[in-house]
Order: sequence, then structure tokens, then C-alpha cells
Amino acid sequence: MPEASPSDSPVTTADHAAVRVITVNRPDKLNALNAATLDALREAFEAAASDDSVRCVVLTGAGAKAFVAGADISEMNTLSPVQGRDFSQRGQRLMRAIERMPKPVVAMVNGFALGGGLELAMCCHLRIAADSAKIGQPEINLGLIPGFGGTQRLLRLAGRAATLELCLVGAPIDAQRARELGIVSRVVAAAELESETMKLAAQLADSAPLALRGIIDCVNVGGECGIEEGLEYETAQFGLMFSTDDMREGTGAFLERRKPAFRGS
Repeated sequence: MPEASPSDSPVTTADHAAVRVITVNRPDKLNALNAATLDALREAFEAAASDDSVRCVVLTGAGAKAFVAGADISEMNTLSPVQGRDFSQRGQRLMRAIERMPKPVVAMVNGFALGGGLELAMCCHLRIAADSAKIGQPEINLGLIPGFGGTQRLLRLAGRAATLELCLVGAPIDAQRARELGIVSRVVAAAELESETMKLAAQLADSAPLALRGIIDCVNVGGECGIEEGLEYETAQFGLMFSTDDMREGTGAFLERRKPAFRGS
């Protein structure tokens, strides 16, 4: 288990058995993403990826109002064009690292997920939103465009028409509409968000780690290539599973009508 995070850290972590909860901890700023927070998130995810005791990660925001309400506008207002590009690249490196995590990452969307906050949620593998959450890409209202991958991931999740409407109009949508568009995986009552998210995370943590990683890899590769290449990659990953103890344990447990005990080997 990692050492307890300082209460004034922009990102805190806490372990619940094999589930690590990573929290953006700037509630007074609605958890807005500045450069320091992006760097702290990158470090937290790198630590989770390399820790064998962690099998699933939950990402959320501190406080009741926001998951992440966007990038820190007070910091962006002072940036030059070159600095703006660098800020975008810093955010995109983080989002790509989360997307490529070898362990499942669940976004627990507890409030506003706007701009950089929606971009952060979309790079997670699953997204559970409170029914009170508000979701959108409002950068147009600042004379900006999404810079942390919003146009690309939203396009892949929700399609061209919905992406253009959300980005061009800039108005937020509610969680249920986001669910209908495929932007979030599930919508639950706000009072049940934490318990339902942790229940899902515990289920994922009990699953076969190498198979989870194989699925994440296949979906990532398939989303970025043609169907033939994607199918070939899936076949290769499927074959590799037959070299694992977990595959023998899972199939054996099924035949013996017992619960499998996966070890990640």
C-alpha cells in the first residue's frame, strides 16, 4: 500500500484491498486540471501500474460537486501558443497512459465532467456516472477547442453528429443522455455511486489479470487499425492465454463448479 497522500496534495490515493482509488483533490477549484495536477496524476497511475497488489483503479474527484470541471482556466489564460501546445501534449500523454493501463480503470463521475474532465473520464476503460452528473465539452465558450483528446475519443464513443454538437454548441448534457450516446457505461443514483463503483471495481479485481490486460490491449489496437489487423491481434492474444496458469484455473474451476482463484500468472 502506498504511503498516505498529504491532504493538500492535488492527487490522493487510497487502497481498498486490490482496488486503488485515485482522487483529484482540488475541490475548491472544482478539481480543475493544472500542470501540477496532470503530473501528479501521471505519477499516481505509473505507481498503480507497477504495483502488483493493485488489480483495478478507480478515478474520481474530491467533493460532491465535480469529478473534474475542466482544465484550470486561470493557468491557461497566461499561456503563449507554444506553451498552450505543450500543455495539450502534457494532458494527452496522461490520457494515453491511462488508456493503455494494463489494469482496468473505472471513472467514478460524481459531478461536473466538463472539458478536460470529460476527456479524463473518456480515457478510462469504464465510466459510471451519478444521475446528477453534467457532461460536456464547453471549450468553444472560451474561444478554444478540446486539447486533451476530446474530439478524437468522443468521436469514437458517440459518433460524428454527437461530437460535433457537443463541441460546437458547448452545452452540457445530463448523465442519462450521455449513457444513451455511449459516453458513460452506467448511470446510478448519486447516493449509490460509490458503492456501485466499488462493487464493480472489486469484481474486476477478482478477474483474471492477464485476460483483463489482453482485452484492454485488443480493444485499444482494434480502435486504431483495420478489422483484419485487429482480428489477427486478437487471435494472437487469445493463443497467449493458453500459456497462463489463470486459464487453467478458470477452465478447471468451471468444470469443477467452483469459484476460480486467479493469481495473474
